[in-house]
Amino acid sequence: MSRGSAAAIPALLLAASCATAHGDRSDAPRPPLRSLTPHARLDAIRRAQVWAPVDVAAMDVRAGPPGEEAFGPDQPVTCTYVDRKLGGHSPKFACATDSGDELKVRYGADNGEVFAGIAATRLFWALGFGASPVYPVRITCRDCPSDPWHDGKPAPEPPVFDPATVERKLPGKTMESPEREGWTWDELDEVDEASGGAPQAQRDALKLLAALVQHVDSRARQQRLLCLPGGAKGEGECSQPFMMVVDLGVTFGRAHWLSRHLNRGASMNFENWATLPVWKDPQRCVAKLQRSFSGTLDDPHISEAGRRFLADLLVQLSDRQIHDLFEVARVDRRPRDPGHGTATVSVDDWARAFARKRDEIVRHSCLD
Repeated sequence: MSRGSAAAIPALLLAASCATAHGDRSDAPRPPLRSLTPHARLDAIRRAQVWAPVDVAAMDVRAGPPGEEAFGPDQPVTCTYVDRKLGGHSPKFACATDSGDELKVRYGADNGEVFAGIAATRLFWALGFGASPVYPVRITCRDCPSDPWHDGKPAPEPPVFDPATVERKLPGKTMESPEREGWTWDELDEVDEASGGAPQAQRDALKLLAALVQHVDSRARQQRLLCLPGGAKGEGECSQPFMMVVDLGVTFGRAHWLSRHLNRGASMNFENWATLPVWKDPQRCVAKLQRSFSGTLDDPHISEAGRRFLADLLVQLSDRQIHDLFEVARVDRRPRDPGHGTATVSVDDWARAFARKRDEIVRHSCLD
């Protein structure tokens, strides 16, 4: 799909309405798009897009993806604790609003994903790549333990969680096989432009963007094959498959093969991220992103077309947008080197580090 063919994808990435956490119950019958045969899944990947045209300069990075279920920066939210254990390794809990909307809340000043998830998803969104929207909020939780991830006993008074985030879902229907959840990064190479899928330039740009933010946790389950709204046709068919990233919480640090589980600096670590070069091998255009133990993206080779595609998007970001990106992520509340002192870093320092890394991409040239 060319840059100009915006009609091929709905205004998904400009956000429309976000889907709620309901409807993905494991005890419900599997709909056709979640019971794909291996052949149907591969066919969808071959035809998948990874990027949608957006007006980068007009994106309100501070406000983030709009929609009926969006939250403003640091918006106060009151909800009631849902006693249900959520998966993963970072502190989170489920909480229901008075309207019955169940929220997935991440929390804690020591939880790097609370900061990195905002910055990374806003960047992907502003550039036209798919990621689950994340909003910075201030949660007051009725019937909540003071630390729900570690303690199930309700606190005497409703605790307030700040910083905290709420994650939403992009509109559309998840596509997967019974034994294949998400997609691996090497499956991007299965996408076929001749079959209607994304060109290599856009796929390589996505890989380079993942390296730029140091997307450590690249397991298949952290990516999703999505059928965009209006694309579901018949039994297990989709005319608009889209490959997106679900979880970008472990970003803006330094990738390590044990980063996901043991490296406390894997998320929003200025000391690690700011000093890390974008390129592992500049001459061969190999980006630096060490694969974690369970990850699927490892030091990706980037074509000149892919580098140029991402560079053309990055240069459209204004200084104000870059500043807003880190300000809304509340990076000035995060230690410079988590686990090694309490000194923090200013929003301006994060913005300058981002600009330097952008220059590494924009001023480079790859020999295909």
